[in-house]
Amino acid sequence: MRRLPLSALQAFEAAARTGSFRAAGEELGISPSAISHAVRKLEILMGAALFDRQSRAVHLNVAGEALLRHVAAGFDEMRQGIETVGARSGNLLRLHCAPSMAAQWLLPRLRDLLAKQPGLEVRLAAGIDYPQFEHDEFDADICYGPPRQEGLIVIPLGEETVTPLCAPELAARINSPKDLLGAKLIESDNKRVRWTSWFGANDISPPAPRGSRFDRSFMAIAAAVDGLGVALESTRLAEREIADGRLVAPLAGRAQDVRYIGHYLVFPRMAKARRSVRMFAQWLTQELGVPEPKIQVGTM
Repeated sequence: MRRLPLSALQAFEAAARTGSFRAAGEELGISPSAISHAVRKLEILMGAALFDRQSRAVHLNVAGEALLRHVAAGFDEMRQGIETVGARSGNLLRLHCAPSMAAQWLLPRLRDLLAKQPGLEVRLAAGIDYPQFEHDEFDADICYGPPRQEGLIVIPLGEETVTPLCAPELAARINSPKDLLGAKLIESDNKRVRWTSWFGANDISPPAPRGSRFDRSFMAIAAAVDGLGVALESTRLAEREIADGRLVAPLAGRAQDVRYIGHYLVFPRMAKARRSVRMFAQWLTQELGVPEPKIQVGTM
């Protein structure tokens, strides 16, 4: 078979991924017509059509889907190789993180991280969507809950303690778990451990939902600090507020807390070659007091 032009393969990959010659052209900085000609040239060289063409969109056919799997993997390998040997790979960490973990735990420690690793550059993005690492946008992710993608290096970040937390002025009214039945309970909608689980752990039928609701733990923690009610949150995420006395655990030692592994550090196998990733993994596990991890491959 003839040697296939890299530019034609790049045009094909972009068009296949975006489903549009126009979008592919905008991504690569060339015209839709140039994308179309490049793809057509590739089809001629290969002797097979790769797309089912419609008026405003293109869709891969069976042959195109088969080719895309290999081409996409090849481009990913190239990007990983460039990152590994390039000067950037040692100093740049492109990190994705669950929002509350980023705001409540990671950001307050960035100064320490950067002080211990002079020259390190951190680019941090927070979101609830798990990055798939398919297009080399991130080097690593601190995700909430087990990762959903297979084939990743997975490091559980230790158990967290989930307990009722409130402002000191509210704590005087809470002496036993049953006292919470009449309290305003702040709900965190996206938490894996919620009030129903906590009441169940303490053999109490949960009350009907009432009080404020938030979809991020950092907002629920802030609401509890402002005296809006009692939040059920991780002491890891609320450690600053607990340390400076803005929040207290009124039932410490008098109720059954819930302990679970909430966060995981995950990254592709190829990312192990990057000094920034290895260094960050070591720093993170040390900060959390997590034993030297046995690296496992996620199968979720």
